Amino acid sequence: MIINQIVDILKEQQATFVLLLCHKSADADAVCAAYAFQGLLKRFLPNLLIEIGAPQGINKPTKQLLERLPITVNLKPNIESASVIFLIDMNTVEQLDEVVDKIKTSNAPIMIIDHHAPSPDTTQICSFCVINEQAAATCEIIYDMYQQAKVQLDLNEAQALFTGIAFDTRHFALGDSDTFRIAGGLVNVGVDAQAMLTLFSNPVDNSERLAKLKACKRAKIVKNGEWIIALSHVSAYEASAAKSLVDLGAHMAAVAGKKAGKLEVSLRCNRDFNEKTGIHLGKDISMPLGELLGGVGGGHPMAAGVNAKGEVAVALDKCLKLLKEKMSSNV
Repeated sequence: MIINQIVDILKEQQATFVLLLCHKSADADAVCAAYAFQGLLKRFLPNLLIEIGAPQGINKPTKQLLERLPITVNLKPNIESASVIFLIDMNTVEQLDEVVDKIKTSNAPIMIIDHHAPSPDTTQICSFCVINEQAAATCEIIYDMYQQAKVQLDLNEAQALFTGIAFDTRHFALGDSDTFRIAGGLVNVGVDAQAMLTLFSNPVDNSERLAKLKACKRAKIVKNGEWIIALSHVSAYEASAAKSLVDLGAHMAAVAGKKAGKLEVSLRCNRDFNEKTGIHLGKDISMPLGELLGGVGGGHPMAAGVNAKGEVAVALDKCLKLLKEKMSSNV
C-alpha cells in the first residue's frame, strides 16, 4: 500500500517537518491534492508537522478557493528545515525557479506525487515516486490513496479533491470513467457538486479578456494537412489565450509570453487533434521544446507548458517545427 511505504520512509528519516511543495502559480489540483494528502498523513502520523508551500505563488482561482476551504498555504516555506520534501502535481523541480538550488542541495529526501509525464532528471534525485499518467488530476491519485488505506475523508477533504479534479478536467469535460467513479464517491461523502463547481464560475476580469482578444488579433494561422494551428503572443494569461484560440476553431494553439526576462509558452489542443495525430503535448512537444529553449516543459496530452529563456518568436518557430516533425513522423 502506497501510504504505508511513505509512512515507513518518514519514520526511517525520523521526520519532524514535512514540506508539500506546489508548482509555480499553483492551481487547484496542486493545492487541493496537497491539502488532502496532508490530512491523510496526519491520520498515520498525528504529531508530524506538515506544511503546504507555494514559493512561486498561487493562481487567481485558487486564491478564491482558499477563502472558502480551510487550506493554509505558505508562500515562503522554510525549505532548509524540511525533513522530507514532497513535490505535488509537478514533474520537475525546475518549475520552482528561484528555490530550485535550495531543493537540490537539501539533505531531505524528495518524493513526487503527480499525474504528468515524469522528468528523468527529477526522478533521479527522488527517493520515492507516485506517478500515474492515466489519472486526470493529482487529486484522483490522493483519493485512491485514501481508498487503499480505508481512511474516511472528511467533508473539507472531499470538497477539496472534488474541486481539484473539476479544475484540471475543465468541469469534467476531460474526465474518464475513473474520474466519474471518484466524483461519485466524493458526492457520497457529502460534496454538493453544483455548489463546488460555482467556485470557478467567477466573471473574467478585463485584463484576461484583453489578453484573449490580443492573442486572436496577433495569431498566425498555419494549416498543416487537415490541421489548423494557431500561434500567438501576449504578456499575460497565455494558457487562457491558448484555450480561447482552440475554442474559436484552431485544432492546436501555442501562445507565448515574456515577463521579467522569463519566457512562458502554453499549448492547448482539442481531443480530435490529440487522438488522430497521436501527439501528447506534454511529452512530444513541451518537454523537447523546453530543452531547446534552455528551460523545462511538460504537461498533459492536450494541455502543456514551457518555462524557459529566449525570445517569443524563436520559441513559437521551434514549437511549430516540432509539431510538423511529429505530425510527419506519425503519419
